[in-house]
Amino acid sequence: MLRWLALAGVLTAAGTFLMWPGQPGARLVRTYGDVATADRVAVIVPGADTTVATFDDSTRRPGGAARALLAEAARLAPGERLAVVAWLGYDSPPTLSLGAIIDDAAVEGAAELRRTVAGLRTRTDAPIVLLCHSYGSVLCAEAAASGLPVTDLAVFGSPGLDVPSVAALPPRVWAGLGDDDWIRFVPKTKIGPLGFGTDPMSPGFGARVFDVGPGGHSDYFSPGTASLRNLTMIALGHPERVTS
Repeated sequence: MLRWLALAGVLTAAGTFLMWPGQPGARLVRTYGDVATADRVAVIVPGADTTVATFDDSTRRPGGAARALLAEAARLAPGERLAVVAWLGYDSPPTLSLGAIIDDAAVEGAAELRRTVAGLRTRTDAPIVLLCHSYGSVLCAEAAASGLPVTDLAVFGSPGLDVPSVAALPPRVWAGLGDDDWIRFVPKTKIGPLGFGTDPMSPGFGARVFDVGPGGHSDYFSPGTASLRNLTMIALGHPERVTS
């Protein structure tokens, strides 16, 4: 999603222009399972290039990811009740756009995510967990830094976070990166308005690193993967069963 960060300076110098952030698109927030009776609630926050039209397109998108998470939870912990919120509550920027390498959409989306979590808290006392992919991790960190009643924040395929360490984030923080995820080649830095900052996978950041296996950038919720299993254990509140 954000591979253009590494090329932004070169493209601009060469006279190739990235699109300015596109017009706001439709948003969609869909719940899978019963929040009112759930033992745990997970909120999946997707990254760039996610639209209502693609919302349910396989496990690479939030709807399919939510169903995969529920299926894995039923397999691993059949006696536990999990509800999943697939959250496209912000204007996800197009991949090939300037919006994908600046944090404007993330900052605006963070306010919406805080409202969503506050609304969930009125419906349940169950622990809430954020599972945040790619550009969505920037949004989640922005929201969590301002205080959120969530127990865990898992970021994966992240382009970087605009916080120096987990000390700036109240929840327990997890980080994962697939062996074949191209996001590892995106510089984890911030230069003016471009980029996002600290690599959550770096030892100095202090996140709990979890195993995701050899997957690519959009494979984190694929059935049979270490990433799906570990994200499910995080969602269910079993940190002792998360492998690194």
